[in-house]
Amino acid sequence: MKYVMQFIVCLAVMAVPLASVAADKQVDTKAIDRAEKYLQDMKTAQARFVQTTHNGTQLVGTFYLQRPGKLRFEYDPPMEDFIVADGVFIYFYDAVLEEQTNAPIQSTLANFFLRKNFSFDDDLMVKEAKYAGGLLQIKVVQADDQDAGSIIFAFGEKPFELKKWRIIDGQGMITEVELFYLKTGMKHDPDLFVYADPNRIDGKPIYND
Repeated sequence: MKYVMQFIVCLAVMAVPLASVAADKQVDTKAIDRAEKYLQDMKTAQARFVQTTHNGTQLVGTFYLQRPGKLRFEYDPPMEDFIVADGVFIYFYDAVLEEQTNAPIQSTLANFFLRKNFSFDDDLMVKEAKYAGGLLQIKVVQADDQDAGSIIFAFGEKPFELKKWRIIDGQGMITEVELFYLKTGMKHDPDLFVYADPNRIDGKPIYND
């Protein structure tokens, strides 16, 4: 669970509210516009993922997205932890402790992914856009607190699609999520984005409204 918690901390480290954007002069604006449109057009998605922590530990699972407001990270067995956002709250389930914690989506970095209208110009400062390792990499930070951390989006070119993101917190701790077999445009089962308590005594999960 501690590695999932590191991911949770990274999600929360760049919490809103954020200041308005100021563009860096070195940024390739055409590349940014292309990435921005791609992410805005991504309403639903599903992919396998590999999450790598700062010490090299890797966790594998399936990622689901439904914008606005909903996502799910489901880890492969034997890990039973999961993360789910239902449109209002994001829940983090700890199978070892058999308990969950939650937070409003708007208080976490997850809001950056899940907002209805995606734009690099609304909340964050784009610090750099470059090609490295065959990927277009776009680095963004909080405009009003650039030392709080950063997130780097990496896109493949053929086809143009999101390949990974890397979150670096204010202490330099890195969490990277790499996507494989990404698909978009599907219709998800609504139950994927509902928090269900696996520990209900009668065996029936409790669903949030």
